Parts: sequence; structure tokens; C-alpha cells
Amino acid sequence: MMVEQRALHFECASCQLIGILSLPIWQPSQPSQSAPRGVLIVTGGPQYRAGSHRQFALLAGELAANGIPVMRFDYRGMGDSEGEARTFEQVEQDLTAAIQQFFAAVPALKELVIWGLCDGATAAAYHCVNDNRICALILLNPWVRTGAGIARTTLRHYYLKRLLDPAFWRKLASGRFKPGPAARSLHLLSNAAWSAGTALDASAPPQRMLAALQRFRGRILIILSGDDLTASEFLDLQRHSSAWRTLLAAPSVQQLTLAGANHTFSRRIWRDEVARICTHWLASW
Repeated sequence: MMVEQRALHFECASCQLIGILSLPIWQPSQPSQSAPRGVLIVTGGPQYRAGSHRQFALLAGELAANGIPVMRFDYRGMGDSEGEARTFEQVEQDLTAAIQQFFAAVPALKELVIWGLCDGATAAAYHCVNDNRICALILLNPWVRTGAGIARTTLRHYYLKRLLDPAFWRKLASGRFKPGPAARSLHLLSNAAWSAGTALDASAPPQRMLAALQRFRGRILIILSGDDLTASEFLDLQRHSSAWRTLLAAPSVQQLTLAGANHTFSRRIWRDEVARICTHWLASW
């Protein structure tokens, strides 16, 4: 299927935002189709609408080639959009404006899936209960960072991996490894991991995201990287929280892990697998 790329500009709080619409073009030989469901790609971190390794641009083209309209855009202060830069916790107006523009640009659109990576996934989760046209979320490596959480994750996944690595023991035996700095780092991490307690402020990403997803009535697909501390922290959060385990056990939620993948799915095999999973999931309901 052919895909049309269309530039969009729209207003958010007196700033001009820039977006790209990837629109499927139905050929005369194909049966007439509408576009009842679209995907809005939400960027994560200090990046713009193309995504790391052009992941968002390539994903948009792949989904559109399978009949799904896709919009990606720059927040205020990022890429080609006007305004001051802001964090993922300050983009509610940007998301509202982008959703309004998407529905205006594609009149046949009836419902929306938000796709987000890292803190873009968390921003999508925060926003999902604000608009009843949002029917589903696709969340990749959601950002649930806390001081205690990353300390526990680093201890469990980084230091344990090093202890099991023969190269570490060879370095230790050769005298090239200095245990003093490592011991101090380990001590600080241990204190951070266990002295912070288990209670979290309601505004902390894990609690705020949990509260939003508990209210959300749509479908959720979570894709995690197998070699990423952000994904590992999300998994560790589930181990320590019965509320998160209950949420993720719901029939409307699916979670899977891509073995070996890094945070941004930088290799083509990982990027293509993400596109395949998303396309299949969107077509399954």
C-alpha cells in the first residue's frame, strides 16, 4: 500500500507545533476502506519526531503501509516546534493539541492508540484518561524512575551480571581492578535501595502511572527490552508491588520482552520486530 506523508502545523498555547501525518493511500483495485483507528506516536526524552535511529519515522511508514494512519510530532521546545522545552510531566497541553489536530486531519478517525517510548510511554499513560477517544496504549520501556528503584535495579542487574562475568575476575586477578571505588559505590547504592522505604509519593512516576492505568478502560500492550535498565526497573517494580501485578494480570493487558534488545531498539532486527508486534496487535481487535 502506498503511503502519503503530510506536514502538519498546529497551535498549542500560542506556539506553533510541527507534526507529520503518515496516511495510507488505498488503490482503486483495493476495496474502499475507512480509517477508524489511528496511532499517535509520543516521543520520549530530548528527541524529536524522527526518533532514535529514525525509529518513529520508520514505524509510522510501516503502520501506514498496513492501513493505519499515524501522526508523530514535536513537543513545544523540541525539534521544529516553538516554545520552551519541557519535561514529560509538562506535555499535557501538547498531547491535547496533537490529538485534536490528528482528528481534524483525518475526519474518518474514530478512536486513537497512543504509542510511546520511555518517558513518552509514561506521558501517554498519564494522559490516557483525559480523552475517551483513546482506546489503547502501546508502551515501550515505561519510565518509572525513583532513586530507590534504580538503586535496586542496578544492584540486581548490573552488579550481579559483573560478578558472573569471567572478564571481571580476570581483571581482579591481574590487579587492574581497584575495589575501593567499587565498594563505596556499592555501599551508596545499597543505602539508596533500602533506606528510602517502600512508600512512594503519589506524584512519583510509578504511583501516578499506576493510578492512571487503573482508571483506563482500554487495551494496553507493553514491550520491554531485554537489555535495558529502564525496562528492568519496570519489571522490578512489578516484583515489589501487588497493585502493579494485579493491573498487569488483567485480560486487557499484554506484556512481552524482546530478548537482547537495548533501550531504543537500535538494531534493525529489533526495530522490525517491534513494528511486527504492533501491527499484529492492532489488527487483532
